[in-house]
Amino acid sequence: MLQRKAHPLAEQIMLVSISGQDKPGLMSALMAICVEFDAQILDMGQAVIHDELALGLLLSSAKSDALRQAITARCTDVGSALRLQTVDADDYGTWAKSIFASPLILTLLTNGSAAEPLQAVSALTHAWQMNIDTVRRLTKPRALMDVSGAGERFGVEMRLSGELANSVEFQTELLKLADQNDFDVSLQRDSVFRRNRRLVAFDMDSTLIAEEVMDELAKRHGVGDKVVAITDAAMAGQLDFKESFRQRAALLEGLPLQVLHEVAESVALNTGARRLIKALKHFGYTVAVFSGGFQYVGEYLQQELGIDHVFANELEEVDGVMTGKVIGDIVDAQRKAELLRQIAVKENISLAQTIAVGDGANDLPMLQQAGLGVAYHAKTIVRENAKHAISNFGLDAILYLIGFSDLDIEQALTRD
Repeated sequence: MLQRKAHPLAEQIMLVSISGQDKPGLMSALMAICVEFDAQILDMGQAVIHDELALGLLLSSAKSDALRQAITARCTDVGSALRLQTVDADDYGTWAKSIFASPLILTLLTNGSAAEPLQAVSALTHAWQMNIDTVRRLTKPRALMDVSGAGERFGVEMRLSGELANSVEFQTELLKLADQNDFDVSLQRDSVFRRNRRLVAFDMDSTLIAEEVMDELAKRHGVGDKVVAITDAAMAGQLDFKESFRQRAALLEGLPLQVLHEVAESVALNTGARRLIKALKHFGYTVAVFSGGFQYVGEYLQQELGIDHVFANELEEVDGVMTGKVIGDIVDAQRKAELLRQIAVKENISLAQTIAVGDGANDLPMLQQAGLGVAYHAKTIVRENAKHAISNFGLDAILYLIGFSDLDIEQALTRD
């Protein structure tokens, strides 16, 4: 009977797990031991939480017995807990092949206590036989935050491994959990494109700014109820956007252009918008606005925020009064998606490196085409069809989805 040939590293691979109070110089001492006993470092990971150390080393050495004794002696000297495990060579081989597989990145954001959201998400990943390999804190500890309210934020980035039979269904269940428990969650395939986004495109009304400018103009012109009804139908996907825009524009006939200027100057940015765009510009992102609203308002924001591109709609005016007619092509859902492609090509950016943010049905093609499409405080139809949603935070939470931490963001916001 043939015997299985032993792997050259068999019985020589060990997993070293060390925990306890962090001791200065421990890593240096362990590396000196590895050098002394010709140990190869196959993998390593370390985390320190409130001066408590968790360190893992995967080592191989032909002098494994002596290596074990030296590590044990060192950990005993400093009072660290130690666990040594022998790793089967075949198991190691399987692991070594899998580490280059593209893992999933799950970003979880919540206000107040994080225990319930973390329990819900970890239970779901376990049910789908996914493993949480690493957890990285994105937000600052509360004690270090100011009194602005941002201190309630708790955000982490989890790296998941495992084979998903149906990633779409898994993501759908994640979003349902988030809606039920009032937290935000995003699931992305980790890739070089996720870590190198270059272009961010925003819808304007009810996304970048809090108002629907058309509705505000209509109120001042005495046709508010009529315009709001048309707007709601369009945003819910019940009415063709181009036709709805023409109908609403016609109702503004006779409105002085000065009113549009006054509304533009009074619009309020949505929570976190200024923080987000300032950080994005610092990190070198191209920022665009694709809007079914008004070009004048977009250009006003462009000057205020340093936005690179603005594409929106223009209304005809004669002698300082709106005629109710539209100039040129209307920026609708398909036009927004087309503009995203055009600017990406112009600036030599892959679509996988783009981010799109919107709240209405006319934003969906843009959101679905972008590398990261985010439904922001969106209508139900948009949340149900977008892959990522922010419903409980401001726009600046997008920075966490990109992978930036509070430390990264502070450096951007405090630059000279």
